[in-house]
Amino acid sequence: MINNPVPWPNGAKCAACVTFDMDADSLVHISHPKESHRKAATTSMLQYGPEIAIPRIVETYRRLGIKQTFYIPAWCVERYPDAVETILKGGHEIGHHGYIHEHPNELPPEEEAHWLDVGIDIMKRATGKAPRGWRAPLYNMSDVSCDLLVERGFVYDASLMGDDQPYMLDTAKGSLVELPTHWGLDDWPQFVQSEDLGYFGNIMSPAMGFEPYIQEFNAIKKYGGLWVAVVHPFATGRLARWDVVATFLEQALAPGDVWFAPMEEIAAHVQKVTASGEYSPRRVAMPAYKAPIFDSAVGKYR
Repeated sequence: MINNPVPWPNGAKCAACVTFDMDADSLVHISHPKESHRKAATTSMLQYGPEIAIPRIVETYRRLGIKQTFYIPAWCVERYPDAVETILKGGHEIGHHGYIHEHPNELPPEEEAHWLDVGIDIMKRATGKAPRGWRAPLYNMSDVSCDLLVERGFVYDASLMGDDQPYMLDTAKGSLVELPTHWGLDDWPQFVQSEDLGYFGNIMSPAMGFEPYIQEFNAIKKYGGLWVAVVHPFATGRLARWDVVATFLEQALAPGDVWFAPMEEIAAHVQKVTASGEYSPRRVAMPAYKAPIFDSAVGKYR
């Protein structure tokens, strides 16, 4: 069903990464900029991520012998240095995830560029190097995001949903590797309910909530694609839920035929096999549209 699968390292059947978006309480501050200090319960729910879940998650990865990727808003990098240090000591990648979870496609280009640069500078100070990958907060990439990323030396994006495996984003400034996911691999619908965050989900049991991930993983492994789970420490990092995920990871790793790796390593591999001619990725011009389409689309038939 995947006509042109990536040749994964050591004959692996697929590549996989559990990506955590450690948004913490940036979400309540951007949702309620004038009164977030009064949202004590929501703040505590979100702070569970960096304070309780991150050590638990990193310890599981240590025990299983894998490295993965965390996307963190730069404000959270400054606010939660202990969580960041725990992640870095575990050898994991930290990717760019905005400054305070602002949505790029709601900002003018110059403001988007400003907050991208602020985040890069903060991450350089915290991690000792520039981030290689980016995920737009809430996946909200804009029409100029790819150009801004290429100009700043990013290697890959992890915001889009256009394939079951990596593909290339081509812009006037250069190219990026796209490492796609989709909403079926995001934990928000299954596990999040918060009036302050404007979302009321139908909370599922830990096993039921993670079942879609397992079915997606099995299909990706069968056909040779890329499995990118998008989860949040305050949600999936809760005790019973993470217990389910840890059990899944143990079982997925046991046969030794899946390549669990940080996103930057997956992107580097795609670049390598593309450059060598072993793989010819699908290429997509970005942005898809440079101006609104609706009026012209309907106008010619009026």
